[in-house]
Amino acid sequence: MIKYRELSENELNRELFRDFVRHQAVQDCWRKCNGQWVVRPDPFVDDWSEEDYQVLLQCLKNTVRSGGFLYAAFREDKLKGFVSVEAELFGGEQKYLDLTSLHVSEDMRGRGIGRTLFEAAKNWAAEKGARKLYISAHSAVETQSFYRAMGCVEAEAYCAEHVEREPFDCQLECAITQYDDTGPDQICCSR
Repeated sequence: MIKYRELSENELNRELFRDFVRHQAVQDCWRKCNGQWVVRPDPFVDDWSEEDYQVLLQCLKNTVRSGGFLYAAFREDKLKGFVSVEAELFGGEQKYLDLTSLHVSEDMRGRGIGRTLFEAAKNWAAEKGARKLYISAHSAVETQSFYRAMGCVEAEAYCAEHVEREPFDCQLECAITQYDDTGPDQICCSR
């Protein structure tokens, strides 16, 4: 059984990730060529080094310290997935909140954990007044398929900092459904 809960800063240490498997064997990636998105072969294995884990831990601690959202999935008290969203709105009228990480352990992919984490991030962002989540997402075909299934589209406005840091990422956004007295109202997120 999978249990979900928010994480606090004092829980963030290397031991938390002991049973988390980041490994992803990538074959094909989305690339923008002449203004069009195409799938290109680009085989590699994505995994985290010890240094990557240390950077991740620092980033997640900063997210929590600054009032952001860090939500995790556990199976038998072992971390199997997590999502983080920064607290500061950006992008002018887009009113983006930055979904900075969403990862599911390789041994637990395909079980709905990513969907549950993503929905929790959207709900939290809605409570904070965001219109959209902004995602600088890995360009692997499988990763992009997940985000498309979640309703993500190419971002209307790119965050230059993300593009500079990860030039091969796909810059995405996802509209957040907001509710008022008249019922659900989907905020448009067309490209």
